[in-house]
Amino acid sequence: MREAYHVELEQLADHLASMSVQVADAMERATRALLEADLSLAEQVISDDSKVDDARAQCEEQAYALLALQAPVATDLRTVLAAIHAAESLERMGDLALHVAKAARRRHPDPVLPDSVRPYFAEMGEVAVKLARQTEQVIKSKDVEAAKSLESDDDQVDDIHRHLFTVIMDREWPYGVASAVDVTLLGRFYERYADHAVSVAKRMIFVVTGKMPGYGTDDDI
Repeated sequence: MREAYHVELEQLADHLASMSVQVADAMERATRALLEADLSLAEQVISDDSKVDDARAQCEEQAYALLALQAPVATDLRTVLAAIHAAESLERMGDLALHVAKAARRRHPDPVLPDSVRPYFAEMGEVAVKLARQTEQVIKSKDVEAAKSLESDDDQVDDIHRHLFTVIMDREWPYGVASAVDVTLLGRFYERYADHAVSVAKRMIFVVTGKMPGYGTDDDI
């Protein structure tokens, strides 16, 4: 009976890792759609978002069943609770990739981004996808040091996000208000995506150590 229980815990972790892959792929495609004005990629991200929602529901259903039927304690209890919170963060990451894809679709066939800011979004997209793929590995390995290392990459996204404000607030910004709004919102989507990846990593630290690392930001989208 206990062996089957621990198999279920491992399956729960596997489901979370799979969600990390899904949201990494979603943001990778959404960023390409944004930078290349690729409508088919944008549509793929939009249609696939329901799969992420379904995966969250499956993780939560399994976690609540474990709580109800197995009454886990100590590390096992932390694992189940962390899974519930991590699944929520991963779903939000999928939603943020969805927002990026919808922006690309809304402006198609025109590009969303002015040429001057495209490199910033290319870099943020690259780092965001890297964070999601690191999250997958942290979920599988429960490596505390690897989990802590996500903070530095998140700081890189934060720095670019802050710099974008100086770019669009410059008096010489020639692209108008609508473009400035697009850049502001899209920058926020990437910044929040990275924050949620760090949140998942911190949940894994909690599983191992029993202590929840501090948060620098809220968990809202």
